Amino acid sequence: MYRQGVADFPYFLGIDRLDQIATPDDRVCVLNILGSESRTVTPVSHAFSGGNVVFGTSPGRSGQVLKTLAGDIPVFNTVLEGLRAGHRFNTGVVYLPPSGVRDGVAELIRVNPELRKIVIITEKIAVHDAREIRAMAQTSGIDIVGGNCLGVADSWSRVRIGGALGGDHPEESLIKGSVAVFSNSGGFTTTIAQYMATAGWGTTTLISSGKDVYIQYAARDFAHAFGNDSRSRAAVLYVEPGGYYERGIEWSKPVVACVVGRWKSRLTRAVGHAGAMAGAGDSAEDKERWFMEAFGVKGIFTPATPHVSAKGALVTNIADIPAALTAVMALNGASPDFAPRGSLTLKPWIANDQGLPLPSEIALPVVTAPSPYDQQIAGLSDQIGAVIARQGMKDKSGASVMDAQTQVTSVHGHTVLDLALQPLEAMFALPLVHEIADANDRALLDVAVAAEVNLVGDPILVATDAARAGANAPNAIMAVAAGITGPHRLERALACAQALIELFAKSGLRDGRDEGFDLSRIQIDDATRRLFLATADEADDPRPEAMLEAIAARGGRSVFLNFLMGLGARVSRDAILAAITTTIAWGPLVRKRISRLTAGTLPWYLRLYGVMVGATIPGQHHQPGSLWGIPRAERFQDWTMADLCCLAMTGKRPAPNEALYIQILIGLLISNGPGAISAQGAKGAVAADGPQTPERVQINKAMMGFLTHSGYSHGGNGFEGMAFLLDQFRDSGLTDPANPDHGLDLKAMARRFALAYKAEKRSAKDLGQEVRALPGVHHPVFKGKPENFDPRERFIARFMEERGEYNVFHDFYRHLVRELFEVGASPYVFCVNVDAIIAALLLSVLWKDYQSGALTSRDLETAAFTVFLFGRMIGAAAEIDDHLNRGRNMDTRTPASACGHVL
Repeated sequence: MYRQGVADFPYFLGIDRLDQIATPDDRVCVLNILGSESRTVTPVSHAFSGGNVVFGTSPGRSGQVLKTLAGDIPVFNTVLEGLRAGHRFNTGVVYLPPSGVRDGVAELIRVNPELRKIVIITEKIAVHDAREIRAMAQTSGIDIVGGNCLGVADSWSRVRIGGALGGDHPEESLIKGSVAVFSNSGGFTTTIAQYMATAGWGTTTLISSGKDVYIQYAARDFAHAFGNDSRSRAAVLYVEPGGYYERGIEWSKPVVACVVGRWKSRLTRAVGHAGAMAGAGDSAEDKERWFMEAFGVKGIFTPATPHVSAKGALVTNIADIPAALTAVMALNGASPDFAPRGSLTLKPWIANDQGLPLPSEIALPVVTAPSPYDQQIAGLSDQIGAVIARQGMKDKSGASVMDAQTQVTSVHGHTVLDLALQPLEAMFALPLVHEIADANDRALLDVAVAAEVNLVGDPILVATDAARAGANAPNAIMAVAAGITGPHRLERALACAQALIELFAKSGLRDGRDEGFDLSRIQIDDATRRLFLATADEADDPRPEAMLEAIAARGGRSVFLNFLMGLGARVSRDAILAAITTTIAWGPLVRKRISRLTAGTLPWYLRLYGVMVGATIPGQHHQPGSLWGIPRAERFQDWTMADLCCLAMTGKRPAPNEALYIQILIGLLISNGPGAISAQGAKGAVAADGPQTPERVQINKAMMGFLTHSGYSHGGNGFEGMAFLLDQFRDSGLTDPANPDHGLDLKAMARRFALAYKAEKRSAKDLGQEVRALPGVHHPVFKGKPENFDPRERFIARFMEERGEYNVFHDFYRHLVRELFEVGASPYVFCVNVDAIIAALLLSVLWKDYQSGALTSRDLETAAFTVFLFGRMIGAAAEIDDHLNRGRNMDTRTPASACGHVL
């Protein structure tokens, strides 16, 4: 059945001109027509081509049809069955799996003597099968395109055969013109046509050759048909490494060749296109050289280096094809086919600068997207807040991460070392809004938390005093307070926050502090208005007015507070809290840095912050209008969060320097990464409640999860460090821990303890007993190193040195770890860890109060535990919110395969 092909060709080639590739007279049979790819692509091709598919095959589905806009396409079990039904075709399209392609081609050739062309879409066909396909086609006089291609198309005839050239709307890309396209990449075939149209060039015939190891219809075949095609004035080739198909071709008309894939020369196996891996002498660089020799150019064409000749140009970036083509054709006296259509400049449809000031060259203006994308984008614009995909979150976090090399933890991109130098209010806000709060938001936060700390008249105070009387640790006392701060207590505050977000969601407001915003456009119904107003039961609560006065005194700005004040009636404390949190969250919300869920739950976190700080203060110090003797107005209008935390731990307002070190300690303690026990407790509590149903998650219970997973080893080791230092310095006669001229021989003190500890270890070993751990040491951070250190301790040391400050307790710890090594009590120099720093810094701040008797040793130890809890509750909030947005139900469970049993 051999047919005579093109004369003087070394092998059979039936296609003499490009206009024979895809013609209106071609009739097509599609193998595996109901497969997932063909089911989508074939109806578009059929309709675009005016109905050129006569039938398809899908074994076991005979009698079914594939519906298209140009009519139903019948389906048969086999090709022969379709022919016996009276259908005729000259072109086959193969969508079969790789293992079935050879037999499919054989069937087409065997049963249909009218067959002239086959287009193989399938990729990764076995080499031996490709060889047999080649042999069958050559013997039978059949032209084959592919495999691993997207078919062929003709813009003049409006015909597409095979794959998805031109996409879902081929009429938009296959524009009649004078340039033929031959491409190893199917997707880029369409892209190149679209790019050329921006410079006014349309297309004649487009061929996706594919890039399996065997390219059945190759560049030399294309060159022959291109030379004989009167419609095509020029051609564009897209070429990948691998094979010698393009070498030594003499082009009869101008050509622009785009050669890509230099990086593929470093591969050891094929990736992407199966044949796109060069062998010997067929790399991207080799092919570049072939084309430069063919065109007589000395380099690659770019806008900056326009190497071009009348024969052609070589580019390595498809974006340069239009300019290169225009330059080549200009040398041939030819102009584009039509006026340019658009440009290749970046035209973003959506922009989100995250609030960052960008230089003009990258702050690109947004353009209106074509339909239907413009409507979709408009819908997205109406949606405020980020949408976060859910995933398994065991041992994972989107909020915190510890750098394995530096052992420094970051929370939302900020290291704890950096956070330690931020005002405490900024630390409180970061986990929830993912940004560092500015002065305005910090002022609002100070007032919001201050309004929650005094628990006078609240059942929480009775419960926490009872817990305190039971000798519970600070975390258990705080857990009692958190447990009572449940959903019902926050119901109205959360509803107010959600109402404010809903009211302003489509208002165009970008900044919650923009007091110039026109509030008249916000329409509110009676039910929502009543939600914000104080009830008769709240008539005796002085805090709403005190909060508003404090915000005004601090110069706080809030659109939402202004809105509430315009309601013409007294608003509730819940509404004011919601207005504060919505102000703080609004910028990150509209920039889609946080989700709407996060913004809507912020009131719960702030109330928990205040309640847990207040719970650490014994009940007798909570009085109407005052807390530990400090009047409400003073606390609301002047005090910072650091001041409140110090008050809770020490019963006094700290000096500025003392507050600074409390702030630094809290910053360093915010997080130790998602693997910390406290973080696992918080995350596990969220996972157990069901984060995929956010309304079921009790944030206070999640906070309790962190608290119950803190203890004397994890969290309270600073408590033990404080007791250790008190033992070492109780009878030392030390008067001022900040004075380097203290007169104490710290090295001798450390050596005496180290020798005693060495003897203790030896005795314990002889008796088979466990050796006690030393608080503040015995935790090597960089294991295996001869000398260890905790980055947070180094940070504190540098900070104090730069300020010219000194801490005798810190200095003692540094001597201690070295002496333990020197006397042989430790195998290497342990680090002075953050627990030691907690004890050393706090004891230095409180030493005089301890010496005077104002504070007992128990008070100091409790303060050391409490400062850890204050820091870690911020990090816990970050993990809770992250898991609430990101996690799945019960996704922190350990699989059974990872659990063991001990006899």
